[in-house]
Amino acid sequence: MRLAFSTLGVPGMPVDAVARLAAGCGYQGVELRAHPEEPVHPGLGPDRRAAVRDRFADAGVAVLAVAGYARVAAECAGAAAEAALARELAGLVDLAADLGAPFVRVFPGGGGRPAGRAGADAVRRLAAVAPRAAERGVRVLLETHDSHRTGAAAARILAAVDHPAVGALWDVLHTWLGGETPAATRAALAGHLGYAQVKDVASAQDLTPLPLGAGVLPLPAAVAALGPAAGGWLCWEYEKRWYPGAAELPGLLAAGRAHLERLLGRAAGG
Repeated sequence: MRLAFSTLGVPGMPVDAVARLAAGCGYQGVELRAHPEEPVHPGLGPDRRAAVRDRFADAGVAVLAVAGYARVAAECAGAAAEAALARELAGLVDLAADLGAPFVRVFPGGGGRPAGRAGADAVRRLAAVAPRAAERGVRVLLETHDSHRTGAAAARILAAVDHPAVGALWDVLHTWLGGETPAATRAALAGHLGYAQVKDVASAQDLTPLPLGAGVLPLPAAVAALGPAAGGWLCWEYEKRWYPGAAELPGLLAAGRAHLERLLGRAAGG
């Protein structure tokens, strides 16, 4: 199992620094937050995309995923908004392909919509982008998040899409908040799982990010449930961007890697 971290934990950090940090702390990959306030986003031109790809390759660090913010179950007010969402999805797929990333992260974002309509829209939109993703060698992953935070909820959409270029990203926090056990999540996402995001928090009421192992999330059970799955990747998503008062991630990375390696060792030993 290879380890990565998300650049959500180092907001605004230049690409060169991210690559050095990952390599120096023993992480094999990074998940790149794709947003205009970050160095990597869909607005980058071809030359810059090539430079980013080369920089990570030179450091021996994989670009695991492009973490986008498209919301596939959201309501779109009219044809123009629907077309804009389709362009956003296509742009994320193209960015991932140009960077050599195998995955794109998208959100459900169904909000308070009726579940049937939100699910149907998500199925339609994911099915529409799937051929482009397959052609470019990318897999679009629906994160267990917000309106579809459990594996069971995400799996209903993915089963209806039924395309190998569309899968799931397991966010351990959100399935826990949804009351789903790691074993149940793993069973629900069987055949769909791309990779898993790990993190830790103090409680359901206080989601300020903590060092791995310092909080209440069932990380040992999640790692044990994954087994050799998760696409061979675990990614630490430390939400520093949303909690600026949290400790700085770079100083936590080495200990976090060691904690995950211990959990993986226990899981391998039964």
